[in-house]
Amino acid sequence: MLKNSAFSMQRGFQAGLLLLLVQLFQEGPGNIPAITLAVLGFNVYLYVFPPAPPLKACMSLDQVYRNKEWRRLLLSPLHHIDDWHLYFNMASFLWKGIRLERRLGGSWFLYLLSVFFLLTGLVYLLLQALMIKLMEGTDPSDPLLEYVQAFSRECAVGFSGVLFALKVVNNHFNPGGVTYVMNIRVSNRFASWVELVLIYLIAPGTSLVGHLAGVLVGLLYTAGPLKTIMEACADMLSSDGVTSRQRSYYSSSGYSGTRREYFEEPRPAEDHTSDYSESYISGLTEDEQIELAIRNSLKHPGQTRRRETERHPGDSEDLRRRRLRRFEQEVTNQRRRL
Repeated sequence: MLKNSAFSMQRGFQAGLLLLLVQLFQEGPGNIPAITLAVLGFNVYLYVFPPAPPLKACMSLDQVYRNKEWRRLLLSPLHHIDDWHLYFNMASFLWKGIRLERRLGGSWFLYLLSVFFLLTGLVYLLLQALMIKLMEGTDPSDPLLEYVQAFSRECAVGFSGVLFALKVVNNHFNPGGVTYVMNIRVSNRFASWVELVLIYLIAPGTSLVGHLAGVLVGLLYTAGPLKTIMEACADMLSSDGVTSRQRSYYSSSGYSGTRREYFEEPRPAEDHTSDYSESYISGLTEDEQIELAIRNSLKHPGQTRRRETERHPGDSEDLRRRRLRRFEQEVTNQRRRL
């Protein structure tokens, strides 16, 4: 996110936009998941055709809450000051989006983005309100008061708050990995915090509060109740319960965001009378034996055909002849024993 002190930049040659297009073609549009590509394209479209100027889209507690301009919650994350602001945000989103969408699945990734999109702005406003509350009764000579006042009054735009939330989630799935933040090797557990501080020190025009809001939202999902709340809301909208089974898998899934449930089809009880043994029929007359064989053959014709198909693959006429020969042989053997 950039704060209002950077809004004076003017558009010139769009080198950042050109570099973004080059990176997209290098990655290959066919290799980019659908949701990631659509969100990236939507951000580029709104940069080229902005629905409002930055000063009318930026987000601050004064503008959103006190002036009741709630539409800024939606406009602010989708606005970028210049082509370089767009390039760095979208290049970062491309990397994170590809990995997270492939891991979580398109539906859940879109759901996650939507929640992060709104929640990051709300947390940003809450942080500004908290700073204003902390300033009450503060000694005017306190040197920290000036910084707190600046943070509480800034009006920010940009997608980077959402990106910080996604970064926390991505690092959560790779806890033992490392990240290079400006050529500094950092464990994934602390990468978001290190990047938060370094970006603010190197680029003072960025919004520290906006980035912090993204980190906090990401932590609410990975270490707080947000993921459980999202799963519960998804279950309420799901009529068959499939959604809940998929959501419970996301925390441990290594690849896709779906899980197949394997259920064994119920097997019919075995019909022991169809496999009549020699001891069972030895006491029957010849006519009774023939009658029993015919009755068992007619009782479960589907099961008999299925067993025969598994044992002797071939056409139906060939199976019929084999079955008839076996039946005649059984009857002949019984006659000899009698």
